[in-house]
Parts: sequence; C-alpha cells; structure tokens
Amino acid sequence: MRPRIPLRKRLLVRLLVATVLIALCSVGATAWLAVETTTRAIREEQGQDLADDMRILAQLSGYAATHPDWKGVAPTVRALSKKMGRRIALTTSDRTLVADSAPHGTSLPPRAAANVDPLHTDTYTEPGAQLSGLDPRVVGPYRVTAKERVRLMGLAKDRQACFKQSGIDTTITMTPSGRPVLTDADGNNANGNVPVNCADGKLNTPTATESKALKNLIVRAQPCLLQGGVNFKVPYFGVDVYDKSLGSRYVTGAYNKLGDAAAIRKAEACTDNARRAQLDPYVAPVAELFLGGGDTTAPRFDVSPANKAKVVGAAAAVLALTVLVTAVVATRLVRPLRALTEAAQQPPELHVRVPVKTRDETGILAEAFNDLTERRERMEAQRKAMVSDIAHELRSPLTNIRGWLEVTRDGFVEPDPALLGSLHEEAMVLQRVIDDLQDLAAADAGTLRLHREPVRVEDLVDQIVAAYRVTADTAGVALTGKTDNSLWLDADPVRMRQVLGNLVSNALRHTPADGTVTVTAWRDGDDIVLTVTDTGTGIAAENLAHVFERFWRADQSRSRRTGGSGLGLSIVRDLVAAHDGTVEAASETGAGSVFTLRLPNSPAPEGD
Repeated sequence: MRPRIPLRKRLLVRLLVATVLIALCSVGATAWLAVETTTRAIREEQGQDLADDMRILAQLSGYAATHPDWKGVAPTVRALSKKMGRRIALTTSDRTLVADSAPHGTSLPPRAAANVDPLHTDTYTEPGAQLSGLDPRVVGPYRVTAKERVRLMGLAKDRQACFKQSGIDTTITMTPSGRPVLTDADGNNANGNVPVNCADGKLNTPTATESKALKNLIVRAQPCLLQGGVNFKVPYFGVDVYDKSLGSRYVTGAYNKLGDAAAIRKAEACTDNARRAQLDPYVAPVAELFLGGGDTTAPRFDVSPANKAKVVGAAAAVLALTVLVTAVVATRLVRPLRALTEAAQQPPELHVRVPVKTRDETGILAEAFNDLTERRERMEAQRKAMVSDIAHELRSPLTNIRGWLEVTRDGFVEPDPALLGSLHEEAMVLQRVIDDLQDLAAADAGTLRLHREPVRVEDLVDQIVAAYRVTADTAGVALTGKTDNSLWLDADPVRMRQVLGNLVSNALRHTPADGTVTVTAWRDGDDIVLTVTDTGTGIAAENLAHVFERFWRADQSRSRRTGGSGLGLSIVRDLVAAHDGTVEAASETGAGSVFTLRLPNSPAPEGD
C-alpha cells in the first residue's frame, strides 16, 4: 500500500504556506516602507521650509537694517520669491501691503510667519549676531567715514603683521560699520589673545564718529540709569567696538570696576533700550512677513478609519489573489509529480512511462524518468541475456569434458594423448571465459589494476605482429605493422598487448585467405592513434552499435567457428577506458572493418 503523505509535508501545502508568508512580509514591508518614507519626506520638507524661512527673514531683516523705510523693497521681494519658490508678502502692522510677490488682489494667508524688526530679532544666526536681539547690520551713526576706514585699515594691517611676527595667523574682516577687525582661523575675534608687543590700543580706540555716537548713547541712557538709582561717572579706558554689545560695555565698564552686579544689569538694560532708540531712525519700520500659506504647524501623518479599511481590504485582496494563483500553479506543478511518483512505485517489470506534456523542468524530469525506464529495460534484457550467454559459454566445454570423462571411466575409450589434449583444450576455453569475466568484473568495480610504465608503441606493435604471425600464415592472411618513430605511451604493457591481441585475433578470424590485417600507429596532436584494419567480411550497419556489448556476436547461432566468447571487444573497451582512451569501430559489409584506439601521448623517457 502506498504510504500517505502527511498534510504538512505535501508540496501543495508548503507552496501555499510559503506564498502566504511571502505575501504577508511583502505587504508589511511595503506598508512600513511607505510610512517611513512619507514621514521622512515630510520631516525633510519641514526642515527645508524652516531653513528657507530663516534665510528669507534674515535677508529682509538685513534690508530693514540698512534702509530707513520699505520703499524700494519690492524688487528684493520678487527676486527672493523667485529664488526660493515661495510667495513672500510684507505688510505694516495694520496689514497695509508693502510688497507682495503674488499678483495684485491675491488674499494674504491668515497668519503672519514672522515680524521683520532688526531691533528686536532672535532668528539671526550669522556670526556677530546680537544676544540682545539687535541685528548687527544695524550700525546707524556708528558707521565710520571713508577717511577713518582708511586709517583703521592701516592700523589693522600693522597689527596683523605684529601678530604674524608672534606666529599667529589672522585675517582682516570688515564689520557692517566699516571697521576692520582681526579674526583667527575659526572666524573668532583675535583681540581676546593679543601679544604684549601688539597691544598698543590704537586699533580698538573709537574714532571720532564712533565717539560721537557713544556719547549720544550715554546721554540717552542717563535718564534710565538715574531713574533706577544708578549714579556713575564714566572713565575712559579703551573700548572694543566690535564687541557683541557695542556701547553697553563702554557704559558698564565702570561698574565692572566697582563690582556692583545689579548696577551692571541695570546699565546693560538701559543701554540696550537707549541704543534701540538711537538706531530707530536708521531702520525700516516693523513689518509683518507672510510666506506661502502661512501655516507653520507641522503636518501630521495620520490614517483615517476609512483609509485604514481600504488598506486592510487591499491587503486582504492581495493575499486572496496570491493564494488563488499559487493554488492553481501549485496544482499544475504537483500533478505531473504525482504521475511520476505513481509510475516509480509500479513493479519494475511493468516499465511504466510518463507522458511528457510540457517543456519545463517537470517535463525534463519526466523525460529523464522515461530514459531511466528504457535503460532499466535494456539492462534487464542484457542481464537475462548475459546469464544465458554465460550458461551457454560454460555448458559446451563442460558437457564435452563430462562426456569424455564418463566414457573413459566406463572403459569405452582409452585416455590417449589425443583425448587428453582435447580435454585440455576445453579446459582452456573455460579458463579464458572465466578470465574474461574476471577482467570485466574488475573493470565494472573500478578495481582493475594497471602497472603503468613508458611503452614504445613501435615495440608494442612489433610484439603483436610477431605473436600472431603463425596464426596469420596458417590462415593465409598477410599481417603487417606500420608505426611512426618515437611514439610513447604511459600504459600497462601487458594490458595493451591484450587489447591489440583481441583486436588482431578477431580480425584474423573474420578475414578470409589472401586478405590483409594491418596494425598502424601515428601521432595526432596530443593523442596516439592505433588502428587495426582488416579486409574481412565486415559488420552490418545495424550490428555496428552492438559490437562492444558483452557476449554479442554477429552470428546469432553462437557457433565457435565464427567467433569466441563474445567478451573480447567488451574487454578492449574497458581496458582502453582505464587508460583514459577511447575505441571506435567502423565497418562496411564485404569491405572489412577498422577499429581505432585513441590514447594520450606520453613524452619519451630521458636518455631515449
């Protein structure tokens, strides 16, 4: 009874399970990737929009820091809008339109993105930005004159050369007010680490323009200071006008000396307010900035219940379709496999064949199974024929030996030399058959021993011709050998004489009187070719494919007058294969046969 395959081990079930798992993983991975990609893209877009917003605000703040009004800002707004790909609009605090990159009449977004006020900003991040909220590009009355700029540049170059002598590399950088300063490799102010020989105070001393602005700043700050109960007298002691809190440090320097922290904080607050009032006439009025839709809230990626239902439905449909297609395909794949299994489980004597309906892997497997069945049929037929042939080959000499021994035992025949010679000949026939069978069995088992050594082909051919010379002369056949010089084989000389001897004896047996048998040898590239050619009866075309089969003879009557045991050519084939060579037969009825051996060439031994 055919064993039943468990459900979990059936190919169809395995294919379905594998397909479902793959589909689930694919759907899950695709959904996860889509969500992650979308979320990442949204975040990147948000970051890019925020960076663009900051650049727009910084550029417009710079315009306001260097212009007392917004009259000429429209070209700047349009150019900036084209560059950023965003709508940009500026209005006053009461929503009066100042400039807009959108066509006239386009409604503004509901909310402003930011206020453009260079005196109160916390979004400017360029080097030199004011911690107090002042845009450093607002210089107003602190802008030095051209003459002062030339003098300051000379002082800056002198100090740069002095720094160079001390092994410090610096760069001259121009501030918005036109004052040059020295910066180090990191872009920081180099005045924090001035060599003693370079600290002359000339570069940091305020110019006449700056001093005037600083005095005005002090005058503006005094009411606030006095109102706060801070009384002071400002000494003069060198001011770094590039400091981030320009002016306030000048005013609060005295209080640093006194160590009154509260007075310092009050002075800083009063100075910042006074400086804003001092710079206010030099900057544009506060404006509201509108960008695009004006919605700066972060987009939120969410899936509504309806969309979730759609996703689940789509995933279920994909799974159902996948299972359906897999079931159909798997059924078509399993059907021929089941047919193969049923055919393989049939008894060997039925020799069942599977119909080949496709040219895919399953069809190729079916063809291979049918070929295997045919080979099994042939092997079975050969096995039966071989048993019959062996019995036939052994029966005849054994019957003769037994018969003569029985009549001799009963006294009917005297054991004279002639009888003993006949019995000896029959025993030799048995010995040859047994030896041939032993050689074939060793070749089949891969245990055939070869004692290889360098063999001169010319000597090998001469030995075979000499050994069969008497047999050839007795049969009236001319036996000759032809070889090229300096041909060598790496072979077992005894086995090679057996190979050529079988071919020559077979040729002499089938060649009539006055015929010829020729043994030739020559080099063909890396091979040595040996041929045994006869002018005998030849082999019919339909029998040529069977000449190397065991116990096969063209004479189906199996008479010893027309052939030996039928194992000689099989032994020739196996021995040549053991020497890594090949043997072929060509024949034409009535014109003779040619047996060709092709063996690897071997170099001549040293000293030859």
